[in-house]
Amino acid sequence: MALEDSSHCHLTDATIDTDSAATAASSPSSSSSTVNHTLLLLHSDDLDSRMEAAREIRRLTKTSQRYRRHFSVSVAPLVQMLRCQSADANVAALAALLNLAVKDDLNKVKIMEAGALEPIIDFLQSEHVTLQEHAAAALITLSAYPINKPIISASGAIPLLVDILVHGSSQAKYDAVLALYNLSTHPDTLNQILQTKPIPPLVNLLKSCKKSSKTVEKCTALIDSLMDFEEGRAALTSEEGGILAVVEVLESGSLQSREHAVGALLTMCQSNRTKYREPILREGVIPGLLELTVQGTPKSQPKAQMLLCLLRDTPYPRSELQPDTLENIMCNIISQIEGEDQLGKAKQMLAEMVQVSMEQSLRHLQKRALICTPADLPINSCGSEVPTK
Repeated sequence: MALEDSSHCHLTDATIDTDSAATAASSPSSSSSTVNHTLLLLHSDDLDSRMEAAREIRRLTKTSQRYRRHFSVSVAPLVQMLRCQSADANVAALAALLNLAVKDDLNKVKIMEAGALEPIIDFLQSEHVTLQEHAAAALITLSAYPINKPIISASGAIPLLVDILVHGSSQAKYDAVLALYNLSTHPDTLNQILQTKPIPPLVNLLKSCKKSSKTVEKCTALIDSLMDFEEGRAALTSEEGGILAVVEVLESGSLQSREHAVGALLTMCQSNRTKYREPILREGVIPGLLELTVQGTPKSQPKAQMLLCLLRDTPYPRSELQPDTLENIMCNIISQIEGEDQLGKAKQMLAEMVQVSMEQSLRHLQKRALICTPADLPINSCGSEVPTK
């Protein structure tokens, strides 16, 4: 969306709520000269003055819930600034609105009711990088409120957010992932996300971002949810390096990322063991799964055990096993994990597994090292989560 700079953008009479501003300025809880002065500037006819007010609101509401309440009356004029033909004014107003909405559900609703969603959706398509980043970040905050989720999903935001995963800056990609994750927690939204073919850009982010990052955690959570659909499972399998990317998160991601990764693979194998067992095994998932039975979260440990069972030659218990084989060790972990001193036993078996499987895994690891080189990674780093701007 092209934006032309202009020196003036006049508020309509309906937008200027001077009575509310005067009430807020004169009330005992908001009587400071800073609040009074800022609200007066915000209702000025001069755009530069209104931008100064927006920046001050952004600063004051960055960490203060009290100021978020004081400046609730500023939502309407700030939303009007989103419609000005000035990128600087748009950025200033959007940043102020974002901070007003953080940890304040009343302001989240008020911002939506004031008509902010339409310009925010337009900003997702802007060539102005900061404006696009702020728009994606605003959707993270607004979509954190359950009532807003279906409204945002129906607005056309989802395909634009997925497009940002492909073409946006690193920060915009990070914010788009978090916004999509927030939206995905509402019923029926996952199917909308799936229709935009999100698996390829999500896999690319898994490959390129630090495995312990929040971006990877939310990417893996989305993939985990999308594996409930056959279309999602087929897309991950057909994407080059797709299953491998999930396996690598299972091996070295954060505890939450690993939980989502094993959940995604388990869902695939449970849905059609014959179809998905071999593609998962080919990526060397066994060592990571065994480690997860020891070091995983309470949710990921049983999932890892179930997946190990499904990845065996037969998913059913066998009465005779050859000693000192990887399968023997794997099955021992599964059968004894609920016994006494499970941690000590599992750690000992894990050490045996590493020794037994190292040689057979060497060729696979070498192949992976050749495939996943730094030159293949399109993003060097991903931003950290910032709740306010």
